[in-house]
This record gives sequence, C-alpha cells and structure tokens, in this order.
Amino acid sequence: MPPAAAETVLHEVEGEEDAGPGPRAGAPARGARAAGAAALLTAVLFCLATALSRSHPFGPVTRNIVDLGQQYLPYHAYWRSFLLGETHGDAFLNWNSGFGSNFLGDIGTYLSSPVDLLVVFFPADRIELALYVVTAVKITAAGAAMAALLLRLRPGPWPVAALLGTAYALSGWTFNFGSTVPMWLDGLVAFPLLCLVGEWARTARRPVLGPLVVALAWTANFYTAYMATLGAAVVLAVRLLTAEETATLRQRLAGALRATRGVLIGVGLAAPLVVVVFLGTKTADPTPEVTFAPAAWTDVLARFLPATASTSSPALFIGTPALLLALTLPFNRAVAPRVRAALTAAVVLVALSLQWEPTHLLWHAGASPNGVPYRQAFVLCGLLLVAAWFSVAGGVPRPAALLAGGALLGALAWAARGSADIDRWTFPAFGAAALLALVAALLALVAARENLAGAARALPLLAVVLLVAAQAGEAAVTGKRIEERQRDKVAWSPRTGPWHEAAAREAARADAWPRHRTDPGEVPGGNDPLLVGGQGAEYYSSLTSEVTSRTLISLGFGSYAKGRHPVTLDNPVTDALFSVGTRIRSRPAEPVRKDAPPRAAVTATTVPVPPLVTVRPSPRPALPRGDSAFARQERLLGASVYELPAPRRTGGTLTARCPAGSHVWFWAPEYRGTAALDGGEPVKFDGRPPAVSAAMGALGTVPDSGEVRIELDPEGRARLPRQPVGCLVRARLDSAVDRLTATGATRVHTTGHTVTAELPPGSTGVAVLGVPRISGWRCAAGDADLRPARAYEGLVAVPLDGRTDTVHCSFRPPGVKLGGAVGAAALLALVATGLPHRGRTRGRTRGRTRG
Repeated sequence: MPPAAAETVLHEVEGEEDAGPGPRAGAPARGARAAGAAALLTAVLFCLATALSRSHPFGPVTRNIVDLGQQYLPYHAYWRSFLLGETHGDAFLNWNSGFGSNFLGDIGTYLSSPVDLLVVFFPADRIELALYVVTAVKITAAGAAMAALLLRLRPGPWPVAALLGTAYALSGWTFNFGSTVPMWLDGLVAFPLLCLVGEWARTARRPVLGPLVVALAWTANFYTAYMATLGAAVVLAVRLLTAEETATLRQRLAGALRATRGVLIGVGLAAPLVVVVFLGTKTADPTPEVTFAPAAWTDVLARFLPATASTSSPALFIGTPALLLALTLPFNRAVAPRVRAALTAAVVLVALSLQWEPTHLLWHAGASPNGVPYRQAFVLCGLLLVAAWFSVAGGVPRPAALLAGGALLGALAWAARGSADIDRWTFPAFGAAALLALVAALLALVAARENLAGAARALPLLAVVLLVAAQAGEAAVTGKRIEERQRDKVAWSPRTGPWHEAAAREAARADAWPRHRTDPGEVPGGNDPLLVGGQGAEYYSSLTSEVTSRTLISLGFGSYAKGRHPVTLDNPVTDALFSVGTRIRSRPAEPVRKDAPPRAAVTATTVPVPPLVTVRPSPRPALPRGDSAFARQERLLGASVYELPAPRRTGGTLTARCPAGSHVWFWAPEYRGTAALDGGEPVKFDGRPPAVSAAMGALGTVPDSGEVRIELDPEGRARLPRQPVGCLVRARLDSAVDRLTATGATRVHTTGHTVTAELPPGSTGVAVLGVPRISGWRCAAGDADLRPARAYEGLVAVPLDGRTDTVHCSFRPPGVKLGGAVGAAALLALVATGLPHRGRTRGRTRGRTRG
C-alpha cells in the first residue's frame, strides 16, 4: 500500500488533507485539539483506575502508601496552612517540625510546583482530595504536553497524537512511582516541554520563553527536571541530525548552542531554590551508600507489559498499541532512513543506559538513590512514544513493518514470561489490547485499499475507536492492579479523619507558642506537626539535617528512614529541654484499617517547663560522663536527674536497684521486641538498624523494695547498649526545671524565622535556644552583629558576658544569597538575549508592513 494512501486513512479522521512536509495550515488548532483530547482522556482513565481499585476519593480504601502518607500528604497540608497565613513560620523556617527546620529547602523539594497552589481551594479536612487533584492535574498536563509536542515534531493526525500523549501520561512509571510521589510528576510534565524548548532553539524561535520554561521546570522539581533535561538533549540531538532545517554542520552547532544557552539561563533563574536545595542535601542526614545492581533483563522486558509492578526494575509500560507502533519504526520504510536509524539508536542507547552503572549515576546526578533505582524511566517511555509517533504520523505502517513490529512484540512477551513481576492480569490484558490493535490496523488498511468509498468511510473512525479502547482498557487495568499490589506489599497510612481532626483541635486550643511548645504526639501517618499543628520533634524530609537527627537520636528519640524521620518522644526530661509544655496523647478507639478513617480519644496535658531560651552557667557543672541517652540528657539539662544502675543480665532478664518511686526508662535503639517491668504491661520497641532506631520508653514505677526486674522478649538477638536503664527521680527534674525557669528568658518573641529573648540582668554563661543548631542560624547578644551561632550539645547557643540582657537569633537557609545572585545574573542574561530578538522581530514586522 502506498504511504500516501495510508496517510490519507489517518487524516480522514480529521476531515482534512495533508499540506505537505512543512508546518501545515491550522497546526496550532490541531495541537490544541490534541492537547485537549489527551488531557480529557488522561483524566478520565486515571480516575477510572482509582475507582476500579476502590481507592479514595472514589472508594473507601486509603491511597496513602509509604511516603505519600508520611511525607507528601502532611507537606501539602502544611503548605495550605502556610499559604493561608495560618502557620508560625515563614518561607525560611518551619517552627512545627524537628523543633525548627529549613522550610525553603523543603519547598524546593516538595512544594514548588505551581500546581501545588491548588491546595488553597480545599478545606483543611479535604487535604487528601486536594493532593489527589494535584496529582491528577499534573498527570493530565503531561498527557497534553506530550500530544502537543508530537504534532510540533511532525505533522500528523491529532487523534493519534492525543492517544499517544495519554499513553505517556499513564505509563507504568506514572502508576508505579509518579502517582505516589507527586513531585516527580513535574518531571513527567517537564520532559515534553523541554523537548519543545529544544525545538524552539533548533529553529531559532522564542529565545525568552524557552529559558522561562526551563526555569519553571527546574523550579517545580529540579531533581526530575534534571533527568528530563538529559532526555530532551537526546531528542534534540536526534532532531539536529535528522531535521531538514538543520542540514548543515553550522546550523546544527548554532541550534545546540542556542539550546545550551537557554538551559543555562533557565537553570540560573531557578537558582534561588535549586542552590538552597543542593546545599541542603549536603547537610542532610546521610543515608547508607547504595551500590547499583542492574535488574535482570527478563524483569526489564516484563515491565513493558501491562499490570506489572516493582520498585527494583524500570516501569516501562506505555500500552501495547503504542509499543507496537514504536517497534515498527526500524522497519517502516515510509520514514526517512536517517530518522529511523537515529531514533532507534536513541531508544536502544537510553534503554541500555538504565542498566549500566556509570550512566545510571549520570541519570541520578552522581548518587545512586535509596529505594527506586529507575526514577529516570519516564524519559525512555517518552522516547518510545516519540518513536511511535514518527512511525505512524505519515500513515499506517505497511504490513511488513507491522508484522516485524508484531514479531518483536511477541518475542518480548515470550522472553518476559518467567518474570516475578508478571501479574495474573498481565497476559489477558496484553492479549486483548494486541488483538484490538491488530483489528484497528486491518480496518485502516482495508479502508485505504477501498479508497474510502461508501461504508468504508466509517472504517478509519472505527479503527481509531478500537485503538483508543485497547490503549484505554489496558491503562485502566494497569492502574488498578498496580495500586492494589502496592497496598498489599508496602507500608500504608490510613485516611485522614476524626483522629487527625481531634488532634488538630486540641493542638489549636492548647497552642501557646512561643511561651512553650505543643507536641501533637502520635497520629497515624507521621509528620504529625505538619498535619495537625503544634511544634514537635516529628519530621520527615529528604533534607532532614544531620544535626537534627543525630542530636535527637542521641537524646533517646526514635527515628525511621535511616535517620531522616525523627519521631516524638514522650519523656519529661526532653520535654523540659525543648520547652514542650503541652503534650497531646491519643488512644485509638478501634483498630486502624485501610478502608476507614481512624477514630481516637485525644487529650492534652500541660505542665510547667523552662522557656524556649534558657541560660547555662559557665563553666558547666560536673556531671557523670557517658554515651547513653540518659547521660546526654543530663549534660544538656545541666543536672543529674537519673539514677543510672549497672543492670545485671541473666538470660532474658535485667535486674538492678533504683530509688523507690522513681520511673524506669529503657533505652536500646537497636532492640526489637518487648520489655516489661516485673508485673507491668509489655512495651514494644522496634529497632531495626540502620533503617529504624527505637525510641526510649517508660516501663513503670520502681516498687518500694527498690528492685528493678525487666523481662525481655526480643525478636532475634537482643542488642543492648552498655547503659540501657535509667531511673528518673522526678523531684530532681522538678528542681532542675525550676532553676532553668528562674534563670531563663523572662520574655521570648518570635517571628517567621527570628527569635528575640529578654534575659535576667547580668546573665552570664551561655544562652541556649531549644532548637537544633542546623546550618543557617546566626545569633548575637545585645546589639552585636549577627554571627554563625555556637552549638551547645547540638542546640543553638549564644555566649553571654553579663553586659547584655537580650539575645537575638535569625535563620537564613544556606544558599539564599548565592542563589539570589545567580538568579539575578541569569535574569540580566535573559534580558540581553531577548532585546536583540525583539529588535529583529520589530524590523521584520516593519518590513512586511512597508511591503
């Protein structure tokens, strides 16, 4: 069948003829139709997949798996409160989390996408719905952007471009990774947009808009934008080598230089956020190094098929019809040989780069990530769809190309059959989609042979309908099964509901900041202060400072995520150290379930604590040295409040002697199992090094005999520190609290990122702010200039000389000044780039007017 006949079949769907190889009349309208259709179809199918899996908001079951519930949902809840002016902190500092954390870094990591602003349109008790809408909008935008890009790369039938745009947006990467890590979706949107920027640079168009698009992509999420930029560079290289407009070496070099200039300016414009995030990663708690191990090729091939899920192999599903079209490209003689060769080589090389450690590190900016190792797979999905478009844009591939592509597809499926990633739905969905795609191709071929006479005029439309049905059905099934499998295999958090609302009400009622902190305690999900308010230790971020995590863990706080998720500790000594005056405690009313929001009885208790700023004498009081959390608490408090016995271990029992009436605390960060004071209820500890550090726990009160007997029931080998038991004498703690209150600040005032404290006249020694000394704190006593703050056992400290009665501290995220300077320079470069272009445009306009 001649290529022209096949092309006519596809274009008949649009009701218009091809206008030749160059840009066609009405191209913007077709691009808009394709983008709109892709957006609509993507949104419908994404929601359908959610509904089929019975997930919220279309069903009762939680979507909050792993970090979606523990990080992204709380961050968006806090972002909403921040945008509405309901938080104590500002864009620099988050007072709620980790006893004070770098919020600008977290904004750049999690919240800087323009789409995230949509949370302000939802009430506080609908934050899950808000996050779902944010997710859906990003996925929808990715489909629209890809559809528009395809028509810009080569003219063709807009319904097919819309379908391929949807295939990109609803790839396996989106369902398996992107939909539960919303900020990665900004990279999914960025890839087609950055490819479009490359087209503008190649053809010397839009020198101002191009860098602005780059800046938007890198601001929204620089991590995946970096990967998208590498992918767009691959597409640009293919276009420079194959497009007619860049046939000479000079034209190719000019296009490459214009693209490089646009990327550099765009990244520079994003520097005020990117530099802050980059420097934040340098001071973040380090995670264990990861050695990349490539996935088995059987598993890699399996991930091209529907309904497959795994975190250890690349998610490459784009739909069987789209994959079939991509596989026809090497055999499609209707496509220019150099285009076939360049695009095929690009796809193959990118696929291989996913499996080779040096290029794996290149994709991930030099550091192999913890968790999902194939975060860049969306780029390969996009390249496959570009290949599919080039094969079909000029018409239905010839039978020989379809047969060759079908043979490759069948061989791929056969080779993947033994993979553990295969689901029971995989091959039925694959077979049904392949059959529908085959029928669609046959109908199109028949219609071409009949020259679209009579009833045959309906055949092209029917072919497109079948193609849409195949692609849509497979995507819906894939989304459904991936979501169901993830819920069954990974950790999850329940939906927000009455428990969270009750804790939020208590936190708001008891809030007395900055007189003292209110710790919201533990609510399901984690990152509680972000979700329900208060000012606690709970904090989970990729940028959690090493100072914060190490300081809190050393004091007996627990942690998850290899130290990057410190959690609250209900201990009166640490409450005194961090001025936690009100503590909220929750008691579940029923077992926590996946399919219903949890309920709980919530209470708040307020006790006297020292102010946020206290004064420690110099020299420090002599206290017993040691590396236990009990000894570290005492050194920071400046008083001995524990009896620290040397317990004797006999089998699964610890015995010791302590003052009658004192409170027994057990500290063993690496211990997993239960510990119970003789006659008391067992207390669970969950130490799993290096991922989880168990928090210090209270076991009960020492009896009148003074005998302490602790029964251990470990899971596996019991790993205990040298000093696992401390007996807190409450009277000593009360005396220490009274002393710190009497010598501490008489008044504390805070703004978004500053603290000012008035001290008793003549104060000497060291003023200690109950905040971890993370990078960015600068302090001064009296009217002195601000200088980098000192540290006192990990907290912010200011030396006092007795001549001032005020201290002032201010937090500025590292990188703000440098990022601002780079951004200003990039803005000047953008202006310098745009002015000559504007002059040339005006000149051409005047010339046409005169003519």
